[in-house]
Amino acid sequence: MIKDLSLIRNIGISAHIDSGKTTLTERILFYTDRVHAIHDVKGKDGVGAKMDSMELERERGITIASAATHCEWDGHHVNIVDTPGHVDFTIEVERSLRVLDGAVLVLCSVAGVQSQSFTVDRQMNRYRVPRIAFVNKCDRVGANPVRVRDQLREKLGHNPVLIQLPIGLETKFEGVVDLIRMKAIYFEGEFGQNLVEKDIPAELADKAASYREEMLDALSMFSDELMEAALEDNVTEELIVDAVRRGTIALKLTPVMVGSAYKNKGVQPLLDAVVAYLPAPADVQNEAIDISNDDEEQKVALESDPEKSLVSLAFKLEDGRYGQLTYVRIYQGQMNRDTVIVNTRTGKHSKVGRLVKMHSDEMEEIKDSAAGDIVAIFGLDCNTGDTFTDGKLQVAMTSMHVPAPVISLSVKPVDNKSQINLTKALTRFTKEDPTFRAGADPDSGETVIHGMGELQLEVYIERMRREYAVDVEVSPPEVAYKETISKKVEFDYTHKKQTGGSGQYGRVVGYLEPSSEGFEFEDKTKGGAIPKQFIPSVEKGMRSMLAEGRKIGAPVVNVRVVLSDGNSHTVDSSDVAFQEASRAAWREAYDKGRPKVLEPIMRIGIEGPTEHASGVLTTLMQRRGTIIGQQENHGITLTEAEVPLAEMFGYATTLRSATQGKADFTMEFSRYLPVPDAIQEELVEKAAKKKAS
Repeated sequence: MIKDLSLIRNIGISAHIDSGKTTLTERILFYTDRVHAIHDVKGKDGVGAKMDSMELERERGITIASAATHCEWDGHHVNIVDTPGHVDFTIEVERSLRVLDGAVLVLCSVAGVQSQSFTVDRQMNRYRVPRIAFVNKCDRVGANPVRVRDQLREKLGHNPVLIQLPIGLETKFEGVVDLIRMKAIYFEGEFGQNLVEKDIPAELADKAASYREEMLDALSMFSDELMEAALEDNVTEELIVDAVRRGTIALKLTPVMVGSAYKNKGVQPLLDAVVAYLPAPADVQNEAIDISNDDEEQKVALESDPEKSLVSLAFKLEDGRYGQLTYVRIYQGQMNRDTVIVNTRTGKHSKVGRLVKMHSDEMEEIKDSAAGDIVAIFGLDCNTGDTFTDGKLQVAMTSMHVPAPVISLSVKPVDNKSQINLTKALTRFTKEDPTFRAGADPDSGETVIHGMGELQLEVYIERMRREYAVDVEVSPPEVAYKETISKKVEFDYTHKKQTGGSGQYGRVVGYLEPSSEGFEFEDKTKGGAIPKQFIPSVEKGMRSMLAEGRKIGAPVVNVRVVLSDGNSHTVDSSDVAFQEASRAAWREAYDKGRPKVLEPIMRIGIEGPTEHASGVLTTLMQRRGTIIGQQENHGITLTEAEVPLAEMFGYATTLRSATQGKADFTMEFSRYLPVPDAIQEELVEKAAKKKAS
């Protein structure tokens, strides 16, 4: 158990796909003596990077699941989570950033701020995670860290400050200039493990002095002492480090560092920066919600104190070799082996059996752990996002943001054995990944899986085959369409039913109108036209109609229901009667409200050689794409566009053909927009045929 919390750092390595996150983590583990040999991410040497432990990750050369490890650097204990870059696995980044205190935002020095960089940055902002920017790949042709620094300011709205300069670039990249200590650092030895400090090369002296002045100007905003020292020309290293730390933790400054993880340059100074500038657990204000009072949610401040009552959050589940493995961040108190902990969502008591620290797919048994640490527990029955306490506090940690799935596939097992194993696989995957959902189609009875993109579903189907021996037939993907109305329309419906004895009676009057806030219900009745106990019945009846629209059977969104009048009967009015009246009123009004179908629109970022830029544009225009912009940089063009998801299936193959395999793309959900009339007619026809069959 680490009692001095100032010696703990919980950090994530996050970036756009293929920026070098896993390569950087591999170097960090090597320099901190956690691994004794450096392996290639693509697994060409037959081993693969330590943090890509899944066979699929090594085959594809991408990170699919976030992996946790820990190491020691300069007397500090550093917990590290390496996250995926591909947007299909964005939940892995989301849940990691939810529990981390700081992060390293990795950027490619050639491509700079890319489409997925925006998403990762938004996630960091959502959880107020301070970050250091590491401009990687300075050895690549076209590398320009200063331009990347400018993009951080212009595109992401950061206040970026260079605290290092590269010595040479591209094939001449040799080392870095530390602008704080005004020293040149070279990385010698076979793996750059020997740091050699020298004077700054003469040809860089003026440039370094200029950037140092720029750095001091920016930092003086966070320290009056530094401002005074700068005026008196008496600046010390301690004053600069203190100012950088203050600005970073306050989220008002992003220190920018440079290097090349693949060429073993710049990693050790980055580790020094993690320790010096990113917050310890006690520097971060964490809050929970008091759930002991159902009427109102009150926030409770948590203290990173091992002596306080235990509060911890289960942020990731894995089905390991020995049962369910639950990753837990401890925010307050301590957790020991054999401690009894309580799930505040279910009230269930569990005994902590095995308590471990993770090193990718390896485990190290520990006896106890305390506030500020990240551990894993075997045998807990829980869901992602559950809060565990020692029973003395009734609190829940705020949940993480889970994006809605936008793509679905129908899967059909080929035999009985596959059916049983499919159920096991789906139970596990839905528990592990909140963005992966499964269920039965009420019309066809087929099993439908939902996710964030083709790659994610492809990976899960491959994992079903490998890990569960499930042989399935897969149908073409289906798009998650939605419906809404496009004009205000009134309703006035009376539900009457007399079958001997007490009957049913309820009258509802009001209107439906388009909304931008999802579903809204407002009661504007006066004088008890409808008794108060039946108002919830009206809302319940209206809500029950949202699951299936009347146009193509898709879920209904963005509708506001206003109840203005109505009538009741002293004997015949009931909950059921008003629900039925509401449903009938909805059906009548909805059809008159010019319903329209909405489709998910994806934001696409395509990078490839400039010579193929026109071909890329053609592929997008053929798919109803709207071009947002193009940027050309050293022979590489970044094209950004918005394209309906329905048009993106099989796009990877089309793009490969159009660019001779030299371009790649990222895709993330942007928003919902109405489909063109011609396509809406096709969808209505298709839905009618499906219903008839």
